[in-house]
Amino acid sequence: MTPPPVPRTPRTAPSGPVTSPYEPVELYGPGFAADPHSRYHRLRSQGPVGRIRIAPGVDALLVTDYQAAIDLLRDTDTFTKDPRAWQAGVPANSPVLPVLGHRPTALFTDGAVHARYREAINDTLALLEPHVLRADVARAAQELIGAFSAAGTGDLIAQYARRLPLHVFTTCFGVARQDRERLLGGVMGMMESAENAAAAYADLVGVITDLVARRRAEPARDLTSYLLAHPAALDDDEAVRQITLIMSAGHDPTTNLIGIALLRMLSGPGHAHSLRGGAMTAQEAIDEVLWRDPPIANLGAHYPRHDTEFHGVQLRAGQLVLVSFAAANTQSLPAVSDPAVRSGDGAHLAWSTGPHRCPAKQPALLMAATAIEQLTSQLCDLELSVDPAELVWRPGPFHRAPAHLPVRFTPLGAHPAPAAG
Repeated sequence: MTPPPVPRTPRTAPSGPVTSPYEPVELYGPGFAADPHSRYHRLRSQGPVGRIRIAPGVDALLVTDYQAAIDLLRDTDTFTKDPRAWQAGVPANSPVLPVLGHRPTALFTDGAVHARYREAINDTLALLEPHVLRADVARAAQELIGAFSAAGTGDLIAQYARRLPLHVFTTCFGVARQDRERLLGGVMGMMESAENAAAAYADLVGVITDLVARRRAEPARDLTSYLLAHPAALDDDEAVRQITLIMSAGHDPTTNLIGIALLRMLSGPGHAHSLRGGAMTAQEAIDEVLWRDPPIANLGAHYPRHDTEFHGVQLRAGQLVLVSFAAANTQSLPAVSDPAVRSGDGAHLAWSTGPHRCPAKQPALLMAATAIEQLTSQLCDLELSVDPAELVWRPGPFHRAPAHLPVRFTPLGAHPAPAAG
């Protein structure tokens, strides 16, 4: 006999003030950066949605349950991406506003406005032909490796993982070479949600504003010029904001993906902190990172359109609700009831899901895999020069990012020359 279906709890407005016996769990500072999964474990004890603090004085709710995350990310009727009602109660100098504050972009809009921005972004990124992108990444990789390969030591974050996406993105969008360091500082600074976050974001916007002005006057064969000519007819500010979104959402996570995947390859079981004898391929390392330590760990900001109930938790209209892609991914998958989202290798939420899922999944995967393959094929005896436990992780509530990845290897110039003939 088939059991009767379990009725869904109706989403009704709370009858009074919402109280919780839990203190917010802090998702910032060096302690969280070093060991985020212990904080996620504490949050799971609160249920599918837990209380967090993402900066001093800025509290939110965090979804740590896989199925609840899917429900939130797909529910455009109950939730909006527009943060302005929440933002009105946040200090203007809060370090999280460069990431969460409203701008006219695809990330903070719904409905027809979102569709217009998203179409312009999708069509622009579609111009990144895979074979051309792979060749560009390989050339950039060889140039970067050549800059430190004779030393026998290096920092795979500062000298490689951080610079490779920067080179590719700035080349594709036509950013002037002298502006690349400012762009890099802007992207990194805004993601770390520190005291300089607002200034970092402002500098990033300044670089892109100058770029858009140049391309309005003198179009070129680059993605900026294509975006400006797109049928969506973006005005200058809209174009600046979409490019800023692409840069920030594309560069920092790709850097982190490359860095953490390399760390996995160098420190996984049986690897003895070296590539020697390692059986993990670049793709396997990337897949493991996307499951266990996604580069964007906590984001997916949504706001209830009205007071409501969500997975047993009462929510207020305009309240900030974030998704922990890292916590949801590492939850036991058999508990997920929707088979469509747990089949095959694509079941993790590192790319999000629903209408705001990442539009640059394929270019990012191609860039990361090519970067790792180029490095490990040329420096095939790479090994960590410190114990993995000694590594420092960049602070910030939103990302998972090693600050440095020091390695040693046989200098390329020290390898014997191949035999003639």
